[in-house]
Amino acid sequence: MKALLNSSFIFISTLVLFSCSEKKTEDDNNAYLPIEVIRENDALNEIIAPGIKARIIGSGYEWTEGPLWLEKEQMLLFSEIPANNVHSWKEGGEPELYLHPAGLTSNDTRGGEVGSNGLLLDPNGNLVLCQHGDRRLARMNAPIDAPEPNYETVIGDFEGKPFNSPNDAIYDSQGNLYLTDPAYGLEFRMEDPKKAIDFQGVYRYTKEGQLELLLDSISRPNGIALTQDEKHLLIANSDPEKPYWYIYELDGENGLKNGKVFYDASSVQANEPGLPDGLKIKKDGTVIASGPGGLWIFDSNGLLLGRLKLDELVSNVALNENEDLLFLTADSYVLSIPLK
Repeated sequence: MKALLNSSFIFISTLVLFSCSEKKTEDDNNAYLPIEVIRENDALNEIIAPGIKARIIGSGYEWTEGPLWLEKEQMLLFSEIPANNVHSWKEGGEPELYLHPAGLTSNDTRGGEVGSNGLLLDPNGNLVLCQHGDRRLARMNAPIDAPEPNYETVIGDFEGKPFNSPNDAIYDSQGNLYLTDPAYGLEFRMEDPKKAIDFQGVYRYTKEGQLELLLDSISRPNGIALTQDEKHLLIANSDPEKPYWYIYELDGENGLKNGKVFYDASSVQANEPGLPDGLKIKKDGTVIASGPGGLWIFDSNGLLLGRLKLDELVSNVALNENEDLLFLTADSYVLSIPLK
């Protein structure tokens, strides 16, 4: 989802602030965007080094989303939603077109965010796409190293009604699929006459093929992640009225319990562009999430360690296998940031 713009007023923390003085720099044939690192807790020093910059992997896209790192192929995939494309990138090269069409596969010429959004691998290593245009989760019927725009539906409706526009998803270790379904991919979003479900759901599609509604109470569910022990579900809400990250306990049966606000970004969101969007959880429980002003970094208990401020709207993040490299989709850019 493309985060909504707020005021352009820039909030400056009174805490320690590191920044790059130029809008864009070049070094060893690489271009970079500056980052301001706002440290709220000394624990951030174990994750982020002073003076870091965001390396530009690609630029000039309409709106990027859904980064997915493929360790075996040493390749990054990312969605370009308005153009209905997925692109690939490998170190030493330039991004290349990987799939088209990626989200809307019919001859429908409607507007809106028609491409794919979240990208993930199923338990068998197949590429699965959250397809806004087709309003489904779909599996690519082709090998990763020989992509073709040939898809089959994984799941596309709830109780016979088509999804709004699946946005993000994640598999657990047992093969159950968790997904969010806001209305951002519909041409007229919440007011779209084709919107068939009167809420924005969070679902689980079990390995046995059962679709379970987990939540219908979050206004704009977006990014979704499981904690490493798979006991909690973290969900971003891209709503300017409720710019929260929520956390829920999985009850071990077929639902969630003990839901609460993991973090409320209202005080920053009022003055900086962006909303809670995509997120990832590291193996040690550290949460890295896109949100107002750029990236937010939390410990496993929701303590804010710090923020990385960029001039671009950050939509989503991905980590490599070693978790020492962070990939970002940010408006027209695709970026990478080294981690400790």
